[in-house]
Amino acid sequence: MCWAPTAQDARSYVVDVVRRHGATRVAKSKSMATEEIDLNPALQAAGKEVVETDLGEWIIQLAGEHPSHIIAPAVHRNRDQVAETFRTEVGRVDTSTEPPDLVAFAREELRRRFLEADLGISGVNVAVAETGSIVLVTNEGNGRLVTSLPRVHVAVLGAERVVDTWEQADLVLGLLSKAATGQALTTYTSVITGPRGEGEADGPDELHVVILDNGRSDIAGTEFAEMLNCIRCGACLNVCPVYRQVGGHAYGWVYSGPMGAVLTPLLAGSEPHAEELSGASSLCGACMEACPVEIPLQDLLLALRRRKAPDAPAGERAAWKAWAAAWSRPAAYRASGWAATRTRRLAPLAARLPGGSRWTAGRALSDLPARTFTERWKAGEG
Repeated sequence: MCWAPTAQDARSYVVDVVRRHGATRVAKSKSMATEEIDLNPALQAAGKEVVETDLGEWIIQLAGEHPSHIIAPAVHRNRDQVAETFRTEVGRVDTSTEPPDLVAFAREELRRRFLEADLGISGVNVAVAETGSIVLVTNEGNGRLVTSLPRVHVAVLGAERVVDTWEQADLVLGLLSKAATGQALTTYTSVITGPRGEGEADGPDELHVVILDNGRSDIAGTEFAEMLNCIRCGACLNVCPVYRQVGGHAYGWVYSGPMGAVLTPLLAGSEPHAEELSGASSLCGACMEACPVEIPLQDLLLALRRRKAPDAPAGERAAWKAWAAAWSRPAAYRASGWAATRTRRLAPLAARLPGGSRWTAGRALSDLPARTFTERWKAGEG
């Protein structure tokens, strides 16, 4: 077992294990924690062949992309794009784009990788301190093949994924399946307690568990501590109006949607534009309503906005103060709505305002209505 304070510590330990065993081929099960620490590039830099065996993860690995959704990593790609990726990257000859044919091809290709792998790497959905067990939740059989066929298994465990007892694990597993995919229980729930025992037919000779901190301890005890309760179900992504419009890659790191807008500044503040992600929210509260563990995501996003406010440009701070002063008074609020409807034809000029071109370059401004809602309501049109 290894305690990894940083992503570099985790990478170094895993690469060292791979080297010590002379492994050249690594098979991986789906793991956001390994995405978080950039494990694949580290293994490839060490001269190792790494294959993602989850279907969605394999597709985006072949395409040279990162996951766009924590549960469905290739949800942004249609079947024609997948077929083209298989043709150009793996040499598939069949031109069919039917999902059963694509899955059959992937199964045939990956089956060989399972048998050839010297070492398997997985994530961990839940770890149970009571028995020292790790639990994997998957809807594909690759998780069990990765953890049972290779002679060495390395599991990367986020430090916050540990529970005390099996009663607690049962609660988490029930919430995870229902919130993530609407299932009472996922197709495969695998429990691993140590390497293969005497008389057991399958399982690894060695099991290494890497407990990843990477900033999690810094979150504990702060106003953001509730974010550590996240079970990575993806429910907040599915209901977020911003995520549904911009997709996962717009968030710039492995975690996207509302949970990513909170986690990325906390865990990877050095990532470009990490602090800006808290602004990528309408604060509608749909994420908290969908969250099975009721993390107050909109409150955490507001807290992140407050944290970065002192460093905002003077012009931006002045603009927000003026807006707050105007809209905190009913008369000024009504006057601004009236003025907006009367000057609506000037809206395209917003691109000429300071910073306006950055906003309008990738967005189309909606036409403002000719009358305010209050005017329509009083006229009986509400």
